[in-house]
Order: sequence, then structure tokens, then C-alpha cells
Amino acid sequence: MVFAYDTEATLAFATTLINTSEGASNSRDDELTDIDVLQRLLDDSGYSGRRDHDEAELEAVRALRPEFRRFWEVDRDTAVALVNRILREANALPQLERHGDWDWHLHATAADAPLATRMRVEVAMAFVDVIRTDEFDRLRECAADDCAAVLVDLSRNRSKRYCDVGNCGNRMNVIAYRARQGAAG
Repeated sequence: MVFAYDTEATLAFATTLINTSEGASNSRDDELTDIDVLQRLLDDSGYSGRRDHDEAELEAVRALRPEFRRFWEVDRDTAVALVNRILREANALPQLERHGDWDWHLHATAADAPLATRMRVEVAMAFVDVIRTDEFDRLRECAADDCAAVLVDLSRNRSKRYCDVGNCGNRMNVIAYRARQGAAG
């Protein structure tokens, strides 16, 4: 494990959320289109705390995607400013919590804070770990020519190049194989 389990889960959630965006999703369309899709995403990620189940909450979460994607577009030092701004704006107060199947982990907002606020702070807290451990190079964009998705490489040998969105690794291997076959024949 590279990071604590809550950091890895939050980084995985952030990539999943970003990769629902138009251009980054498997369909290349915005895939976070309604409240039910958001609820499934939250359930699949084990998100706890307040949920309003309304359009305002959906729009607030959708608006987070460009902010989160910035972490993949900037260097480590610039990311510090992003993290600090998010934590300052949310008046974050880190504390240990335990709930459900999760052992002790960090929360930095109240459970009844708005979902988008909790998401922003949890992603910022995950990036605190990424920055402090100098593992920023694990943030990548998919290496497939036609994919705009992001990924976090949590492999031991830092070899992950393709996202999990559109089966890009398999697709690119097939393209390379066919190119080799065409050159040989």
C-alpha cells in the first residue's frame, strides 16, 4: 500500500468523479447526469454523511470535477496552494473518525456539511498525503492517444499507463499488435 487506505479510496473516488466528465468518460459524454447516477457513485465509493438527493447537490458535485482535475495539471508546489485554499475555505478541522467497515481515518468536516464541501476537503486531505510523501508523479493522464481520462498509479513498479475508463490498455495493445502484424506481412 502506497498511502493509507482512506487516501487511496479518496484518490480513486476523485479519478472516478473526474472521469465522468465530458471528454474523459468512456462515452466521451458527461456521465454524471442525474441524482441516481450520483447516488450510485457515492454508494460504490462508500461515501458517508449527509446527502440532500437534489439537483443543487448534483450540480455542486459536478462543479468539483474541473477543480479536482487541476491536481493532474499542475506541479507539486502549485498543488500545495490548491490544497491550502480548499482547506482554508472549508475551515477544515482534521479529526479521526470510524464508521461502517472503515477503521480510524481522517475527516476534516462535519458529517452534516454539504456533500460538495466534504468531497473538496477529503480530496484536499488526500493530496496532503500525496504531496508530503512526494508521490505526485503517480498522478497521470491516460497514455492512450484518444483518451482524456486521469489515473492514479498505485502499482509497486509505477507502471500503470492506462485508465480504467475505456479499456484503453487492452485497446492500445490490440492496435500495437495489428501494427506489428501489418509491418511484418
